[in-house]
Amino acid sequence: MLDAPVSQLSALVRGRKPGYSLDAPFYTAPAIFDADMEAIFARHWIYVGVEPDVPEAGDVMTVDVGKASVLIARDDDGAIKAFHNVCRHRGARLIDDEKTSVGNIVCRYHSWTYDLTGALVHAPHMGSSFDASCNGLKSVHLRSLEGLLFVCLADEPPADFDVMAARIGPYIAPHKVRDTKIAYQSDIIEMGNWKLAMENNRECYHCDANHPELTVPLFAYGFGFAPEEMDPIDLENAQRYEALRQTSHSQWEAMGLPSREIDELDTMVTGFRTERLPLDGDGESHTMDTRVACRLPLGALTNAKLGGLSFWTQPNSWHHFLGDHIVTFAVFPLDAGRTLVRTKWLVNKDAVEGVDYDIERLIEVWTATNAQDSALVAMCQSGVQNPAYEPGPYSPNTEMLVEKFCRWYIGRMTGFLDQ
Repeated sequence: MLDAPVSQLSALVRGRKPGYSLDAPFYTAPAIFDADMEAIFARHWIYVGVEPDVPEAGDVMTVDVGKASVLIARDDDGAIKAFHNVCRHRGARLIDDEKTSVGNIVCRYHSWTYDLTGALVHAPHMGSSFDASCNGLKSVHLRSLEGLLFVCLADEPPADFDVMAARIGPYIAPHKVRDTKIAYQSDIIEMGNWKLAMENNRECYHCDANHPELTVPLFAYGFGFAPEEMDPIDLENAQRYEALRQTSHSQWEAMGLPSREIDELDTMVTGFRTERLPLDGDGESHTMDTRVACRLPLGALTNAKLGGLSFWTQPNSWHHFLGDHIVTFAVFPLDAGRTLVRTKWLVNKDAVEGVDYDIERLIEVWTATNAQDSALVAMCQSGVQNPAYEPGPYSPNTEMLVEKFCRWYIGRMTGFLDQ
């Protein structure tokens, strides 16, 4: 199918068939990708990292969201702020490195200098009438959800972030994100559209056939199944899992750990979902032996068998909070057919590599899973480019969360077109 111009976007959005995958241009057309960046990534809360990305005063992180580059800096008072990575003089990019530490932010072009609050503190040869106070760095909206950092590029960000924070905060807080450090980060460029990367994450229909490592600790049943199609052994295992889920929720909530499902994936502008799910085997962590990967627990947690708290946000993140470590994932679209998936593994800030944890053991499950998912996304991108592709039906038992992602996306694009 030929790339659809923006003039066709309205017809495609309004013609989307519920319960089916999207039409090919949504995954392949550069014009629709550009619309995605304007309607979705320039207007919503985008997950970009964690407070431990900038642990000390003077630490700076850069994140690219489409054509925009954002600086996230911790100032001398410990506050974290976000700015556009653009000098106010003649537009030079200020910092190229993903991570650095600075005293001030200095433009290499003409030495305009900004402090860590974004104020312009030095602009040589500009004359006595120049007002430095009007030329500080442009701020970007930034919010921290218990240590998870979100930015919004819009002048007026969605107001419902506070609703999400109030409901999700108690789930995440016991894991003490602010008291962790980044043990490892992985960046993968998936050869597929960002929506394919997100859709792949939103179901486990494919897990048994494609993720032998992930399905050691993770029950695929936690993301839907069709009992009427199961043989007696599978059905017995699924029923055992559901009973374990219910008893585990009660036990964890008695410990003060909120666990039951909250699902607002397609009912809010800032869509989200969470639930704490039991793990298989010894039930401690996302490892090949299902035991903890880090000897030091997170925060004040003392029981290793706390399952895995899943937290998803629209449009670009998913997270797993264990008792001993955290894994966060962020999706950053690069173009219609390429997507950056960034994964961070967090452990207790006092944990010592080689003593309290081994990197390879910590990351092996999700390193393997990410590579497998990358291949699946590329396979789907190749398929949607085939002239024979047409939207196919989602499983109502195992792909209901994919449908919610698509429903959210279509809803947000409809709002964009109607404005």
